[in-house]
Amino acid sequence: MELKEILAISGQPGLYKYVAQSTRGVIVESLTDGHRMNASASAKVSALTEISMFTEGDDIPLAEVFTKIYAHTGGKQAISHKETPEKLQAAFAKVLPEYDRDRVHVSDIKKCFAWYNALVEAGFTEFKLPTEE
Repeated sequence: MELKEILAISGQPGLYKYVAQSTRGVIVESLTDGHRMNASASAKVSALTEISMFTEGDDIPLAEVFTKIYAHTGGKQAISHKETPEKLQAAFAKVLPEYDRDRVHVSDIKKCFAWYNALVEAGFTEFKLPTEE
């Protein structure tokens, strides 16, 4: 399983693995419980490889942020996304000190840590972007 197959669906908690294309959207499987569902064509579905974080310089792909968190935690679970906003911002600043504090909200940091923890729990150890052919 590669990072390009992992999807975030607007309005749905957690992450999903792409399974197949359907006539009304895409069939996805939850990373946490394996439950399959149809994500309708009107739902906003984003691959994690398409998402990036604002920094003081160029935006950084989420895969790179996950790699930095992985290196920082030694491959273990990161801080819980349920911690206080101050603790989350402090932990995120240790991992990505150059993040744009004006444009990256606490909700973004919560999602980042929640998604990272879900991926590590699902067995991810490498967060690589797909190479362009």
